[in-house]
Amino acid sequence: MYDAEKRPHLLIVDDSAFNISILGEALVGDYDLTVAKSGEEALEALKSDHLPDLILLDIIMPGMDGFAVLHHIKEMETTKDIPVIFITAMTGEEEEAQGLAMGAVDYITKPFSTPIVKARVRTHVQLKRKSDMLQRLSDMDALTGIPNRRRFDEAYEKEWRRSLREGSPVSVIMIDIDYFKKYNDNYGHGEGDVCLRTVAHTLRGCLNRSMDFVARYGGEEFIVLLPATEAAGAAIMAETMRKAIVAKQLPHAYSECADYVSISLGVATVIPVMGLERDELVKSADEMLYKAKDAGRNRVERTVLG
Repeated sequence: MYDAEKRPHLLIVDDSAFNISILGEALVGDYDLTVAKSGEEALEALKSDHLPDLILLDIIMPGMDGFAVLHHIKEMETTKDIPVIFITAMTGEEEEAQGLAMGAVDYITKPFSTPIVKARVRTHVQLKRKSDMLQRLSDMDALTGIPNRRRFDEAYEKEWRRSLREGSPVSVIMIDIDYFKKYNDNYGHGEGDVCLRTVAHTLRGCLNRSMDFVARYGGEEFIVLLPATEAAGAAIMAETMRKAIVAKQLPHAYSECADYVSISLGVATVIPVMGLERDELVKSADEMLYKAKDAGRNRVERTVLG
């Protein structure tokens, strides 16, 4: 994810200690460096949460060569967009064409010129950061500043696959601001926007794990993704959110369930299994939300699938 204040992070993959030393000396002043001395070690490093902004990858290595490493990088969802520069003694056009066709962004031959390496690395890191910034902007809801529905869908698909693989529970909370249309109609759309932003930031402030995720789902609806969270924990989070919104004491004289802005919440939990569509969990959370609204609003309703 784009962060203008953070030093770029590079992964150098080369089985030669001499090459690593030369590259490290040239780049350490401007970048945080991670080193891997084999393809297998590089792929292990890429399992970390701290992914590099760019990879410098040797082609000729014992065991897994650079082409095989690049193939794995492009196959993995978390690493497929990381730019890779091949640094190699191979000078044939065929090898260069193969690397570029597989997705490498550049190709530097050994013995390399340090100024050329630094210039090309700088160019591709800048391009990657601009791309990350644009991606971040496209993932955010412009009004509230929290992730939008498209970003939620991406995160949810990823967490569903992981839960299916690990046999762990996943929970979803659907949230609706109670009588928001009446709030908008009587206080004006400007105040309505302030209300939406306040609710969004309050919900986000309730989350206490980096993996937890809240997004604006549309209109006055929000959705929360809680990976590796059982029903009891999801219910506690939902109630925490409900109380946090009420505690803001945003006046809502036109609400039929409270003197202040409040929310209704529907919670659903499941341990994914083969054959169960991931949309079923969101659908169940939505059904619980409508149950909460039918029961008087400003409350939490929950269910467990299966």
